[in-house]
Amino acid sequence: MCQTTHRIIDSLTVSTVLRMSGQNQSWVSEFILLGFSSDPTTNSILFIVFLLIYLSSVLGNGLIIMLVCLDTQLHTPMYFFLCTLSLLDMGYVTTTMPQMLVHLLAHSQTISFASCWLQMYVFGALGMTESILFIVMAYDRYVAICYPLRYTVILNWDLCIRLAAGSWICGFFSSLLNTFFTMSLPYCGPNRVNHYLCEGPSVRSLACMDTHFVEMVDLVLSVFVVVTPISLIMASYICIAKAILKIKSTQGRCKAFSTCASHLTVVTLFYLPATYIYMRHNSSSSSERDKQISLFYTAFTPLLNPVVYSLRNKDIKRAFLKVMFYGRWTRGPQW
Repeated sequence: MCQTTHRIIDSLTVSTVLRMSGQNQSWVSEFILLGFSSDPTTNSILFIVFLLIYLSSVLGNGLIIMLVCLDTQLHTPMYFFLCTLSLLDMGYVTTTMPQMLVHLLAHSQTISFASCWLQMYVFGALGMTESILFIVMAYDRYVAICYPLRYTVILNWDLCIRLAAGSWICGFFSSLLNTFFTMSLPYCGPNRVNHYLCEGPSVRSLACMDTHFVEMVDLVLSVFVVVTPISLIMASYICIAKAILKIKSTQGRCKAFSTCASHLTVVTLFYLPATYIYMRHNSSSSSERDKQISLFYTAFTPLLNPVVYSLRNKDIKRAFLKVMFYGRWTRGPQW
């Protein structure tokens, strides 16, 4: 009886020590990304679909970057920011899609703790940078329509480079804070992430302690990279709408609005799903629904951005035909 009692006490003591020591370390060394399905046939079909999406996204955005760099007539602030957006989209899909394609065919869907940390950071950084860049692009349209005669004076190349660089710096710094707080939590199991990538809310739900503080930090950052950009973009387009309404000719109004339609479409495709994922309480989340909705800004938005901008843009079409059939361009960009 005494021996049994001592064993129970020793067991409780060891458990207590482990729990106390676990507050400062992560017990989980790798995560398992469950993905979409465990059925091999379904995964094979998804592999083909997502491979086509990935290749189309890279080729489409790469084509826009090439055209903007090669055609000197596209060396304007609007196309400089469009080139930056395409570069972000290429990095966005490359951060998530190749690993997802491998996991669709592989028997093991594991990802190391360090790789998960890196993917979460880069994915968040590129997304936050893109969110801030949309403000810059809205400001570009505001200046172009409200102050057309001073457009190139206000948006000179020095300011354009500063705005683009500022977007990258703010995005990567904000993601660093978010990723640090999320990955510094103790993870002692389970390690099965019901997602196809290491996204903050999905990974954080596996933590072995209360995550209220980290969720509050995440909410503050979400306000910074979602609510604030949307508010500034709306303010810009209210001013743009007032300026368009002052244009007397119907043709002039349609031309002015068409220059903003592409940007509005892309902004809507990006912010609607992002707002749903990051601006709600975790208790109302559904993992399966979250995976489907997150596909919009991880896969479909980078795919549709080149399509939206090229179909409605005569300059892009002209540059494409010029490159394809005539080869008349200058070598290298002349910003």
